[in-house]
Amino acid sequence: MLRALIIDDEAHMRDTLVKLLALHCPDVEVVGQASGVVSGEAAINEFHPEVVFLDIQMKDGTGFDLLYSLSSIDFKVIFVTAYDQYALQAFRFSAVDYLLKPINPEYLADAVNRAGQMIQEHFNIQMKALEENLKSVSMQHKKIIIKTTENIHLLDMKNIISCESDSSYTTVHTSEGDKILVSKTLKEYEDLLADCGFYRVHKSYLINLLQIKRFERQDGGSIVMSNELKIPVASRKRDELLQLIEKLAE
Repeated sequence: MLRALIIDDEAHMRDTLVKLLALHCPDVEVVGQASGVVSGEAAINEFHPEVVFLDIQMKDGTGFDLLYSLSSIDFKVIFVTAYDQYALQAFRFSAVDYLLKPINPEYLADAVNRAGQMIQEHFNIQMKALEENLKSVSMQHKKIIIKTTENIHLLDMKNIISCESDSSYTTVHTSEGDKILVSKTLKEYEDLLADCGFYRVHKSYLINLLQIKRFERQDGGSIVMSNELKIPVASRKRDELLQLIEKLAE
């Protein structure tokens, strides 16, 4: 059984989550509840949970205040939030698990499953990224977590030049010259970055529009990126890409 603690200043939300966990996550045992930062810290010290469902905004502070008040964090965290879609991008970029209120039972079960697989030492890096991303207004100034089998990379979004498909993997090219191989498809990165100045110019390439060096018209058209990587442009994408480049020059 996974020992869980629920910290939320809304009693009805705590009750709802208890019921949903009982119905959809039979391997989770709710060992305690708390309603804020102060009571939450006391409950963590008392119950020693393995996973904490943590609200962001509470009457006596935030979930971040609570986490930073602890001398160490030896439990998994699943944030429970009512943030809007724009702010939720910050959670996705930071690879931090969250549940959006009202809670979807299927998403709850998935989050619990991922919590059991989470590597604890990565959490501080993810927290740093999340805090900075929530403060940042510009998408290109946000940070993104890139996880590989051996490392967790914290990258500035603006420093990603392109993402290249390699079957079910993706190679992320950065302005520092790194080539990071990730076990995610290019489609997953397209979904994540499409609203952040990235564009799918070819079935195998997703590019950062701000990292374009020039467009070459020969051989149907290609893009040369800031690292001199030459990327083909699909014929059906050419006109739209040229329009995007013109907008950048305005």
